[in-house]
Amino acid sequence: MANHGAGDGAGSAATGHARAGNAAQAPDGAGHPGHRQRGWERPEDVLAQVVAVLGAPRPQLLPRLSGVLADLVPHTALAQLSGVCTYSPALAHGPTELTGQITTRELARLAEAVAPGLPWQGEAVLAGRPRSAVAVSAAPPGSNGALLVLVRTGGERLPDQPLAVLQQLWELLVTHSHHRAVDAAPAYAATSRASAGARARAIAELSGAHASALSAILAPLRSAALDDATARRSATELAVGALLDLRAGADLDRELSEEPAATAFARLADEIRPLLRHSPVRLDLPAPAAGGRSLPAEIAHTARAAVRSAVLTMMEQDGLTRLHVSWQFVADVLRVVVRDDGPGLLGADTLAVHRTADRITAVGGRLAVDAVPGWGTTVTVDLPLSAPAATGGPDPLEGLQPRELEVLDQLARGRRNREIAGALLISESTVKFHVANILGKLGVTSRGEAAALAHRAGLPAPTGLYAAS
Repeated sequence: MANHGAGDGAGSAATGHARAGNAAQAPDGAGHPGHRQRGWERPEDVLAQVVAVLGAPRPQLLPRLSGVLADLVPHTALAQLSGVCTYSPALAHGPTELTGQITTRELARLAEAVAPGLPWQGEAVLAGRPRSAVAVSAAPPGSNGALLVLVRTGGERLPDQPLAVLQQLWELLVTHSHHRAVDAAPAYAATSRASAGARARAIAELSGAHASALSAILAPLRSAALDDATARRSATELAVGALLDLRAGADLDRELSEEPAATAFARLADEIRPLLRHSPVRLDLPAPAAGGRSLPAEIAHTARAAVRSAVLTMMEQDGLTRLHVSWQFVADVLRVVVRDDGPGLLGADTLAVHRTADRITAVGGRLAVDAVPGWGTTVTVDLPLSAPAATGGPDPLEGLQPRELEVLDQLARGRRNREIAGALLISESTVKFHVANILGKLGVTSRGEAAALAHRAGLPAPTGLYAAS
């Protein structure tokens, strides 16, 4: 059934695009007098909807998005498949009896049929059977892309205008999420890495358990001692299909939370070559020897960030003629090396403005700067490829959201609400709201107690220049 559904999904995609093209010949909304778009008529209304979604905490993003889209694209449920978020690539919101049955594999099949930037509508296999759906895909430069699927309340065709608005809104949300992941605060990067590692371990354990159970089922069903050969053959085919889907789902999750070293390095090359386009400095970029080896998403982000900051810093020197950037695998570590032939006067503190050391430390890495006057500077970054081992006790800050951690970091520095608001570019009322939540989650009654607990947990972060995420 799963393989048959994949064929339906691909076929529906082709049909969906063709029909969308026909719909474009009629005026927007023609033939859909009952279609409502309250809250989307004026530019200020649209911006208000965008702000409402962007302001939602991560756990509330899909529910908030569903509410905002209720009139623009009526639906019963929505789901996303994202290569941007390392927390949970597949998420859904709506009735549990529907969203609980939508699989990552179904979303992946639909993602293969939906081109980034081109809204799609038609029938797709979701929760085990064909359903009327609308899907949009976005792929900002340097990301793995993301798919949004809305399960429709009816089968009527939507006009072009709401689909175009939906596409642009999804592009904005995915780009915003991608920037947050790439430029994440150190605390968020560490949390994201731990979450991705925990998910990978859970998938491995579940895969092993399910594979063992299905293999045990196959043995008696294949036995020649059974009389009903037809039933045995059908059950065997179903079990084999389930095993294949299970393995494919595990592979897909790994692909979304990791990327090949060659792909990550190619993205880095695309980012730094423009920096030297009009410069006499020669750039050496030998591809990594083990290009097919996978990198955790946060390690790839951190490695690229370290190279960018080192290159930008080195380019400010006089007399520079050559830069060498390489990635090497040393045991279970990714070694990033950036070397120049400049005056050799740079120090580790020169990279502080880019928060490079903080990001490296957050994922358990190490930074070394070796400067030899007259010979140049070498920046070496070692990033562990395996997730850090769990600590002996629970993290007292585990329940805090990334923004709450940033506010607590400021509290630990002894700053008042007005200073925190200025540093994080938010209002004082928002700061008060976060402080109240922090006190409640930490089980303390005063800012002083919260600050003391933060100090014991390692805050404030040792940053040279604080910037809001």
